[in-house]
Amino acid sequence: MITRALAFASLPLAAASCAPADPAADAARAAAAIAAAPEATITGPGQNCIDTSQIRQAAVRSDRVIDFEMTAAKVYRSVLPAPCAGLGWDRAIAYETSFPQLCRQEIVYSLTTVGGVPQRGAACALGEFVPIAYVKD
Repeated sequence: MITRALAFASLPLAAASCAPADPAADAARAAAAIAAAPEATITGPGQNCIDTSQIRQAAVRSDRVIDFEMTAAKVYRSVLPAPCAGLGWDRAIAYETSFPQLCRQEIVYSLTTVGGVPQRGAACALGEFVPIAYVKD
């Protein structure tokens, strides 16, 4: 079993409030989460899985967006199908897998530090892995 924990510095981000399900509000929150990520262009078709041995780091951009920066300068963006509680605040994930791949719908956990000890937080399903290139200013 492969276990990985990837941690990153926290960035300020407003916390989303709990509210009844509202499709328009959900769409607006999803758009805001994607907009919080660095601007990028899609460079190819999405993939269901990526090779864990090629992951250099996972950059958590918001409670819905994770950029998997790979060796050979590739980057895959996964937009989660639903917000992940605490992910946008803690900016870190942990995952376990029996295979050398991380796949769509696989569960990752927000990773938080309590009293200096890393602990798993909310469980979140990954979305498709879309290859991107960051837009340079």
